[in-house]
Parts: sequence; structure tokens; C-alpha cells
Amino acid sequence: MSSTRQTSNSSSTTEAAAFDDVALNRFHLKITALTFGANFSDGYQLGIIGIALTLIAPQLALGSAWQGLLGASALIGIFLGSTAVGWAADRMGRQRLYMLDFLLIAVASVLQFFVTGAMELFVLRLLIGFGIGADYALGPTLVAEFVPRRYRGGLLASLTAMWTVGYIAAFFFGNYLAGFGGDAWRWLLLSSALPAIVVLLVRIGTPESPRWLVSKGRLHEARAVVTRFIGAQVDFDAFAAQHVHERRESYRELFGSRHWRNTAFGVLFYNCQVIPYFAIYTFLPLVLAKINLDGDEFLGDALLNLFLLLGGIGGLWLVAKLSRRGLTIGSFVVMALSLAPIGIWPDAPTALLFPLFLVFTFTMSASSNLDQVYPPELFPTELRSSGVGLLNGLSRIGSAIGTFLLPISFDSLGFSPTMVALTAILAVGAVVSLAWAPETSGLALD
Repeated sequence: MSSTRQTSNSSSTTEAAAFDDVALNRFHLKITALTFGANFSDGYQLGIIGIALTLIAPQLALGSAWQGLLGASALIGIFLGSTAVGWAADRMGRQRLYMLDFLLIAVASVLQFFVTGAMELFVLRLLIGFGIGADYALGPTLVAEFVPRRYRGGLLASLTAMWTVGYIAAFFFGNYLAGFGGDAWRWLLLSSALPAIVVLLVRIGTPESPRWLVSKGRLHEARAVVTRFIGAQVDFDAFAAQHVHERRESYRELFGSRHWRNTAFGVLFYNCQVIPYFAIYTFLPLVLAKINLDGDEFLGDALLNLFLLLGGIGGLWLVAKLSRRGLTIGSFVVMALSLAPIGIWPDAPTALLFPLFLVFTFTMSASSNLDQVYPPELFPTELRSSGVGLLNGLSRIGSAIGTFLLPISFDSLGFSPTMVALTAILAVGAVVSLAWAPETSGLALD
């Protein structure tokens, strides 16, 4: 079916347009930009804690277990926030929770400055993670439910690119401030409050999702949102007919006959991708030291961050040009092939291992753009926030376990077996994607 095109503003009559096929407007870009906050904050939080721990550990006499827990604490919180708030948002709506989550992040980020022990910091980072996790369930859902399908993949992918920007910002600012030593880690952690406060302020006035409003029978409110933010040219009656359902789907239907395969694929694909990513990049200085390029070599760190950024930007192009399925399978294969030699032959010349690590970094960053694209496309409106929340939440549990175990695994098993295990996770991701990955490019959301 061909999409209906919007007539020019100078026309005396306006042709009705399908909601999924309207022209991209300023509001579509704004709702995407408003969602950048969670991804930037998540990248910044992960990057900053890895640097801060180099100062916190000796000052608070932390062992490897506490370092692992603090590194993973925000990830555990993301699981709790993403699953709980994702479920709540399908029942209470997206907009109100979308405002409150960054209030929690801002307050907890400020309180980090005053901690006196590891347990206090652990609890605060759990709360920060809860807020970020909530936004991971809400933000991509809102973007997917507002943006025309032609632009959905690119705009959702741009959210993950902002994660990379946040991580890189933490790297440069963190390394600068860490040079002052002493209590500089307090200022490092406090700095994460600034983006949270900015996001909270600019989100004032965000509307509720019209898809969710229609699914709840609140047609008058939905029509008002569509008219104000999308345009009067939208064929609202057709849009409403598409999204009014006779029954409410319950959370358990994510695991029922209609949705179990998409749920299983989403959980496994997401975990197989982020477990190696978060584990390696939370403790990047330790990994670089193992391949004889330690964190004191600024050029090596800068190159890796450059490839992270290039991968994030390149991934936007790949998401737009390649199929979801093809990009997912191909990226897992490339990542496994580039990481495997590092685990199998860790004593190889740095001139061999470091370029392979750059390939891994670029591909991982590029493919992670799918993390915000795929999940909203796997589920219907009644379950979208729940499904996105579940996938994000469980991915962070896997990431938290990997992050917690990495320094312990290095101490007990050694570098080589640890890297081989991470390679095996990537190989599992390739097999799962080959078997179950659906093609959702250009899909009209229901």
C-alpha cells in the first residue's frame, strides 16, 4: 500500500496522511533529542565510575569484589528500573514517568559527593541506575510511537550514539580531573548531576503517546496530541482504528505463543552484545594493560575513544542502509573474529592485538545502535513499554554480572580464558540471531 503524502502548505486543501507516513517535523526531532539524556547519562555514568574507582579503591580500601559491585551497581539498578517502570508505563502512561525518572537521577547524583563508605555509594548508584533504566523503557518507546517509520530506525539509532558521546565525555573529563588525586572522585561523580538537571528541565511539556491514549480508549486526548504535535493532516480515524484493541494484553503474554520468540530473541541478542561491551569498557585500563598498552598511554586510549565515536556515527548509516537482521548477524561475527585472537594469543605483538581491538571497538559501537532500534519494533503498543523494559532490564543484569565477574575472573582464571569466554558469548549471539532475528525494517507499528 503506498503511503499518502502531505500536500504543500500553500494548498487550499489538505490530503489525509497516515500517522506512520507523515513528513518528519520539529517535534519528531525534539522528542528524540529529549531522549538523548538517558543514553548520554548511562555512557557518562559507566565511563566515570571506571575512572573514579582508581581513586576510590585505595582511599576506601576496596577489594576486587567491592570494585566489581560498584562498577555493576548502576547496571543492577537499570534492570530494576527498566522492568518495573516498563510494566507501569503500559498501564499508567509514559509521560509522567518520563519526567520523574531524571529527578531521581539528579538527586542521587548530587548525594554521591557526600558518601563516606562503599555501601552508601552502592545504594546511590543503584538509584541512579533505576532512573536510567526507567528512561530506557520510556524513551525509545515514546520515540518509536511518535516518529514516522521511514525515519524510526535512524532516530532510534541516534540514541545509542549519544551513549558513546557520554562515555567519551567521561573519559576526557574524568582523566583530567583524576589527575588532581585525593577527593577528585567526588567531583567526578557529582558532575553526572548536571546533564540530569538539564534533561529534567527541557522535558517539561512533553505530551503523552497518542498510541497509548488510543489503546486506552482516550480518543479525545489522543486527537488533541496528534493535531498539536503531528498535524491536522493526519487521518486520525484510521490511526485510531488501527490501535483500538478489544482486549488488554497482560505482561505474561510476552512469553505466550504470539510473542515468546521475539522476547527470547530480544533478551539473548541484547545480552550477548552488551555483556562483553560493558565488562571490557568498565575496566578498560585493566584490559589495555593485559595487551601491553596500559591506561597511561594516552594515545591508545584516545584512539579507542575515537573508534567508539566513529563506530557510533557509522552505525547510524549502517542501520539506515542494512536490514536489521543482516546487521545483527554480521556484527556478531565480526566482533567474535576480532576478539578471539586476543583471548587465544594474548602474548602476541601489540601491533597485532591493538588493531584487532580497534576493529572490535568500532563494530561493537556501530552494532549497539540496534539496542534502541530493535526492541520497540518487536512488540505491539499494549506491550511495547513492558517488552522494551524487560529487554533493557535483563540486558543490564547480564552486564552487571559480567562487570562484577571480570576483575574476579582476571584474578582467578586469567586474562586469556576470560577473553575466550566473552568471545563465546558473541558467538552465541550470532547463532541466536541467525535462528530467530526477525526483519522489522520499515515495519508499521501496531
